[in-house]
Amino acid sequence: MSARSTIRKRPQPRLSSTDGFLGRFIDPIDRLSETIYSVLILLTFTLAYRIIRLGADPVTPPNSIQYSNELLIAAISAIIAWGLIDGLMYVLMEVFQRGERHRLLHMLQTAETERERIDVLAAELDYVLEPITDETERRNLYQSVLPHLRTARARPISFKREDFTGALGTLVVAIFAVIPSLIPLVLLRSNYDLAIRVSNVISFIVLFHAGYNWGAYTGAKPWRTGLILVAAGVMMVAIAIPLGG
Repeated sequence: MSARSTIRKRPQPRLSSTDGFLGRFIDPIDRLSETIYSVLILLTFTLAYRIIRLGADPVTPPNSIQYSNELLIAAISAIIAWGLIDGLMYVLMEVFQRGERHRLLHMLQTAETERERIDVLAAELDYVLEPITDETERRNLYQSVLPHLRTARARPISFKREDFTGALGTLVVAIFAVIPSLIPLVLLRSNYDLAIRVSNVISFIVLFHAGYNWGAYTGAKPWRTGLILVAAGVMMVAIAIPLGG
């Protein structure tokens, strides 16, 4: 599912006020994910567009301003479409996660024995608690929270305002992440080859920055994470160039 192809069981931290305007709408990992996907999609689109366009109309000079304008409009349209689609999936995924919590509460309240209820909690939480607790501590913890969960009332599963503000944040990030890479396509329209290569280099820089921040936020090695993303982008370009990209 685009940037949310896997079910997120991690908590959804919100940025503090010092993290900027988008911190009120979208958490750090979603923001970085959206940046990475958006830049990779732009790389893929621009390279594929060149191959398809030249194949369809080999007479048009590849350095023409008309060709560059067509690519720029098509790229912007593709990124906006991507942002809208991923924003929609953001909303659906948030609802899905609330549904998962509703399902967990239902399973706990319909279980016939305490052992079954503890097993339900263990299936959901052991992967988080195993590194810092032993089995006895986890069982005691589950037993202590069961009385509260057994009497809790499930909230209705519905859309929330935060879902749509998060979707808006996703769209904004998708667009702003690629603006630096689009600038060469505007300023160097008379020389498409140069424009696209400069755009590629800028995309690599943005990928490295996003990867570095990802590593710093998650505790991984920032430089290594950034270089891995750059390597992925370089590999895409290296594959596309012999094909005409």
